[in-house]
Amino acid sequence: MIFGYARVSTTDRQSTDLQLDALKAAGCEKIFQDQISGAKDDRPGLKELLKSLAPGDQIVVYKLDRLGRSVPHLLSLFEDFKKREIHFRSLTEVIDSKTPSGQFLLTVLVALSAMEREILIERTKAGIEAARQRGRVGGRPPKITAEQKQIAKQLLQDPSNSVASICRSLGIAKSTFYRSIKGESH
Repeated sequence: MIFGYARVSTTDRQSTDLQLDALKAAGCEKIFQDQISGAKDDRPGLKELLKSLAPGDQIVVYKLDRLGRSVPHLLSLFEDFKKREIHFRSLTEVIDSKTPSGQFLLTVLVALSAMEREILIERTKAGIEAARQRGRVGGRPPKITAEQKQIAKQLLQDPSNSVASICRSLGIAKSTFYRSIKGESH
């Protein structure tokens, strides 16, 4: 089955008429629509379209940006289409996943996205390592200071002090106490 998808960003200024005419001319049997920003993840028409798809079906859009505004979202959709054996066609950009050139273009886009993710991971790791070498440690600051830890250890020596009273006097949670103080005694 050939499905169409049309989207406009606002209801008051734009119309889907041009898209609908092109999608009907392209042979779409059923057309889903949204009147919402492409940057929004919650698009009811797109969700309904994705639920309706079966292997061998085809999605047609008037223009690539009608399907989504962000490259990562588009690429995740393309990967999903490929896994589910759904064909994709964009009329304006002349992309058709049934053709070798369309498959190539979509493969290149997915590969570029994967490379971008790997480069981002490498840069993040390098930045963390550079910060460590300068003495900076990432993560949240400890909930208990070294001084509080020492006081808690001393108070714990006296069996008349309960964990609850030690925590109240130091202004820390029991979980913090057990994680930082009790964990060391074992």
